[in-house]
Amino acid sequence: MTKKLLFQFDTDPAPSVFDTVVGYDGGADHITGYGHVTPENVGAYVDGTIYTRGGSEKKSTAIFVGGGDMAAGEAVFDAVQKRFFGPFRVSTMLDSNGSNTTAAAGVALAVKALGGDVKGKKAVILAGTGPVGMRSAAMLGKEGATVAITGRDLGKTQKAADAIEKRFGVKVEAIEAKNEAARKAAVAGANLVFSAGAIGFELLSEENWSSEASIEIVVDYNAQPPLGIGGIDAMDKAKERHGKLALGALGLGGLKLKLHRTLIGKLFEAADQSFDADEIYALAKDMA
Repeated sequence: MTKKLLFQFDTDPAPSVFDTVVGYDGGADHITGYGHVTPENVGAYVDGTIYTRGGSEKKSTAIFVGGGDMAAGEAVFDAVQKRFFGPFRVSTMLDSNGSNTTAAAGVALAVKALGGDVKGKKAVILAGTGPVGMRSAAMLGKEGATVAITGRDLGKTQKAADAIEKRFGVKVEAIEAKNEAARKAAVAGANLVFSAGAIGFELLSEENWSSEASIEIVVDYNAQPPLGIGGIDAMDKAKERHGKLALGALGLGGLKLKLHRTLIGKLFEAADQSFDADEIYALAKDMA
């Protein structure tokens, strides 16, 4: 039987242990990881995947692009796609820093919790300039929500908003929010509030979201205390708190892992599949 080979192209110095474990759990028979992968050196790696097997065997080779930097991952992913031609291609997936699968799980569960429709609702992504926040903003925007992201520096935040619009065609408002008072002001009138900040920093206190009448759901991507949104639990999965719904990192983590594993399995179903934000979110909605 032809072995299912997954080649992990990581933009960090060493391939991700997390991605390797999930790769095996998703059905790969063998995973080979490469670190320090760039658009300049990835070509030789890709050639090794596309010129070795033919016919139905080709679907048993796949590529996963990861690493801690989504921009770097996108550049490598694009270089991989450009190396393909005709039948000389294999299935690929991009999930730098787990951003696509994490954001897809969080947004899909939030949309489901609100009845499946967030068109016209206002969504605010606190500390939304990182990869998970940016992907979440794009997915919410495509669902028809009005989206804003906050950051400590307006220039950096606007750059992130511009990047979202360029990549996904979604208009996102950039809001400078250097302190809690500014973040409280940013979520005033919001229906959905997501926290996508760094570990160990509370972005919004329980008092400042529980007292905001417009908020319907709060979502926190941080599982390590202190959480980004005070007064919720990492295990919350659409749990009612203060008349609103709360979704914690571990509450959405089950879908994130199941989604990641399922996608790995799908890589080996055909030789021409490509999974980035749009495809991963579509699957997350089905699985949610």
